[in-house]
Amino acid sequence: MSDYRYPYQDGIFVLNELIGLEDICKQAGLEDVAEGLAEAILDEAAKMGSEVLAPLNGFGDKNPPQLKDQKVIETEGFSQAYQQFCEAGWPSVGAEEEFGGQGLPATIAVAANEIWQSANLSWALCPLLTQGSIEAISAHGSAQLKTTYLPRLISGEWTGTMNLTEPDAGTDLAALKTRAVREGDHYRITGQKIFITWGDHQMTENIVHLVLARLPDAPAGVKGISLFVVPKFLLDENGNTTDQRNDVFAVSLEHKLGIHASPTCVMSFGDNGGAIGYLVGEENQGLACMFTMMNDARQGVGLQGLAISERAYQHALTYAKERVQGTQRDGSRVTIINHPDVRRMLLQMKSATEAMRALAYVAKAEADKYRFTDDAEAKRRHRARTDLYTPIVKGWITELAQEVTYLAVQIHGGMGFIEETGVAQHYRDARILTIYEGTTGIQALDLVGRKTLADDGKALNDLLIEMDADFMEITDPELFDIVSANRNALTCAMTAKNWVTDQGSQNMADAGAASVSFMMLMGYMCGGWLMAKSANIALKQLADNPENADFLKTKIQTARGFCEQLLPRVDGLVKSVCAGGDTAMSLSEDQF
Repeated sequence: MSDYRYPYQDGIFVLNELIGLEDICKQAGLEDVAEGLAEAILDEAAKMGSEVLAPLNGFGDKNPPQLKDQKVIETEGFSQAYQQFCEAGWPSVGAEEEFGGQGLPATIAVAANEIWQSANLSWALCPLLTQGSIEAISAHGSAQLKTTYLPRLISGEWTGTMNLTEPDAGTDLAALKTRAVREGDHYRITGQKIFITWGDHQMTENIVHLVLARLPDAPAGVKGISLFVVPKFLLDENGNTTDQRNDVFAVSLEHKLGIHASPTCVMSFGDNGGAIGYLVGEENQGLACMFTMMNDARQGVGLQGLAISERAYQHALTYAKERVQGTQRDGSRVTIINHPDVRRMLLQMKSATEAMRALAYVAKAEADKYRFTDDAEAKRRHRARTDLYTPIVKGWITELAQEVTYLAVQIHGGMGFIEETGVAQHYRDARILTIYEGTTGIQALDLVGRKTLADDGKALNDLLIEMDADFMEITDPELFDIVSANRNALTCAMTAKNWVTDQGSQNMADAGAASVSFMMLMGYMCGGWLMAKSANIALKQLADNPENADFLKTKIQTARGFCEQLLPRVDGLVKSVCAGGDTAMSLSEDQF
């Protein structure tokens, strides 16, 4: 199995040149540490990823957690890695200083998170879910809940989970059956949740479950859902963990296609009288609380798509440089990286991954800009842009990750199908990404409904106008082909947007049938735009940056590769969007 290394130059380029991390740091009042901050942090994170987490990745795939005596025993070595992770302060990088965080921009944290996810996706799911718990409690918890839970979650002393899905209530939360009954200053929770990532383990002294449940007198449907904090072990009056176990247990573990080392638990609440839980926010307002942690997690899963794609690309590149197959005219043997089709696949993987990275980081930067500005209108714009990016980041990146990991197997040929090479793990691990935290279809409907039709396309139109302005600023003839390809894509994007706002608002079947094609089109459009901007920056820097010339020239070529290999897909996607849903909806159930 190949080693992992963070693509340091590209990550720093996106942070410093494409996003303008220095300006974000100044907004955050971090002028004194802005210069070199990302470089120093990512250098240390890369060591943790490559030296500690990556070596456990293949081992975890072959040695999944076990359920013994109502306890989930994590993969050997995972607990020690987690302790190192916490001792180095990694869980607190982007968290609020008030509760023990370092208060650094989330844009830096997202780059570090890419490292954890690439190095060991199964392991890194644990801190990812904890981050969602922190976001929900920070946004909606009472002062007491924040004081009690946030410091220990932020330090990594405790981990967090999201307990939403039930056997009869997956995406359809209106069917949720878990009950919560008031009892003094707390509630008694009873019910069962499934697919709970890292629902139990022994790496920390406590686990904080965030649980959706319904009160006996709650309104019907999603308007009657509440959110509760349910600790694995109960706390004393000072907020410290006791040895008294709450009535919540993992009762089974799922056997999965991928992410084998991440325990996916069936959780039972209240088999012995009810688990004690504490309300987050207000009664019957759990949906808003849920979306706070869900949206954070959705961008996090998009980042996982990038991360596993990078890992698969590195694996395939190493193999292509080492595997000797084929003969030249002079009779000499060659490595397969010399074959044009292998180069095509590698270029496609590399350009796709760089586009993913640009979008994932840019999307997170919008959250920082929202967080650090006091201007109300600026906050509105950054919030709208964050909301718009979220389904694209989650949906487009995770779908494209299926293709990138597929190509990694393909480059290995027959050996890619053999588990011994390790590349199949990336393919299997990536498969869940289009499903959990909202399927691709859910992301697409969200983009069409809440993010486009709800404001008559204003937020999306603002983004497309910004893209057009950026293309106008790229005037160097060397980049004409890149600009031309993006202008064609922009025309397709505008056509699709206009069709959705006109036709989709009148016929929800049309909107639903077009939604995935619409989302994928916007993903490729965002990727092409950011790659074009990157190429323009790289070209301008070439004259003054001879020591970095190889990277900058490569950046221009990967932008060109994206425009040649991936961006043309928008021409077909806009036709799929505008075809609507008549054909799909005209078939009877028996005709399928």
